[in-house]
Amino acid sequence: MSFQNYWVFLPACFALNMAFGPNNVLSLSSGARHGVRYAVLAAFGRLVAFAAMIAIAGFGLGAVLLASETLFTMLKFGGAAYLVWLGIKLFRSPPVEVSDAMARSQAEVEIPSVKLRRLAKQEFFVAAGNPKAILIFTAFFPQFVDRSAYAASFTMLGVIFLLLELVAISIYGVLGSRLKSLAGGASGFRWFNRASGSLMVGFGILLAFLRRPAVQ
Repeated sequence: MSFQNYWVFLPACFALNMAFGPNNVLSLSSGARHGVRYAVLAAFGRLVAFAAMIAIAGFGLGAVLLASETLFTMLKFGGAAYLVWLGIKLFRSPPVEVSDAMARSQAEVEIPSVKLRRLAKQEFFVAAGNPKAILIFTAFFPQFVDRSAYAASFTMLGVIFLLLELVAISIYGVLGSRLKSLAGGASGFRWFNRASGSLMVGFGILLAFLRRPAVQ
C-alpha cells in the first residue's frame, strides 16, 4: 500500500474504531463501573476476537462466511441474543458505590482477576458475535491491500486497526470514568446502567435485522 493510501486508511479506520457500537458501550460501562484500567485490560478480549477475524478475512474465509446464509444467520442471531441478554444484565445492575464496597465482607467482593476474566469474556463474545466486524475486514481492508505483497500488507492493516482500536478503547474508558463522576451518586448511576443496558438491547435488535450482503 502506498504512503498516500495510508493517509486515507488511517482516518477511515479510526472512524470505524470510534463508532458507537456494542463493544464501545462495554468500554464506557466498564470505565464507569470499574475504572479505566479494567476497561482497557478487559478489552483485550475484544482484540483477540478481532485478530482472529482479521486472520479469517485474510485467508479469504470471511467471504465464505458472508456468502453462506446459514452461517451468517446463526452468527447474527447468536450475537443478537447475547447482546440482548447482556443489555438486560446491565439494565438491572445495581449502582456501585465506594461506601457499599467498603462495607462488604472480603468474601463478598469479587476477586479482581475473576472480574477481569468475566469482563474480557464479555468483550470477546460481543465482538465475535457481530458479523459486521467480518464485513469490515472482508470488504474494507482489500481496498487498501498491496496485491504485490498481500500477506504483509493485510497483516500491517490488521496491526494498525488493532492499535487504533486500543486508542478508541482508552478514550471510551476515560469517558466512562468521567461519566461516573457526573452521575451524582446512586440514583444517577442507576440511570447510567439503564441507559447502557437499553443501548445494548437496541444494538441486539438492530443486529437481528442485519441483512446478509448480496454475493457479487
